[in-house]
Amino acid sequence: MVETIVPPEAAPVALAELRAFLRIEGADGDAELAAQLRVATELCEGFIGAPLLERTLRETLVARGEWQALSVSPIRAVTAVHALSGDGSAVALTPEVYGIDIDAAGRGWVRCAAVGRIAVTYVAGSAADWNAVPEPVRHGILRLAAHLRMDGDGVPPAAVTALWRPWRVMRLGAGAVR
Repeated sequence: MVETIVPPEAAPVALAELRAFLRIEGADGDAELAAQLRVATELCEGFIGAPLLERTLRETLVARGEWQALSVSPIRAVTAVHALSGDGSAVALTPEVYGIDIDAAGRGWVRCAAVGRIAVTYVAGSAADWNAVPEPVRHGILRLAAHLRMDGDGVPPAAVTALWRPWRVMRLGAGAVR
């Protein structure tokens, strides 16, 4: 199970940018436009298979004594490993009990000698801020938000997927082993 502890700060495309793209003047309908930007961003992240902006996540795993891959990548840093008791309380583990690694592809790995469930807290995301998100990805989000505004069905048009395709991460196989 993966839960977001610290979400990204804002949408990659400013509301003013979307208004200009749609040739809308004034702030009427900003709530709807902001919602469309959020949906477009989530669809983009789903399509490319990675979070755009860094966010802090906590993943619960069963410690098996072998290397296990974390679910979300690219990983920027693993910040904590805790043992979870039956009542859900967490106890920090010492580095002697667990091992962590981030491979060249940005995939995070953890191995823990403790028995039971563990919680791994880590930072994952492709960019530190929206200025570091590639312009084609940002433009695809803008175009998709505009498409949604015009009663689009939530399926990215071919022009949008063409912009995002170079950043798409494909994962093959049922599980990662090391």
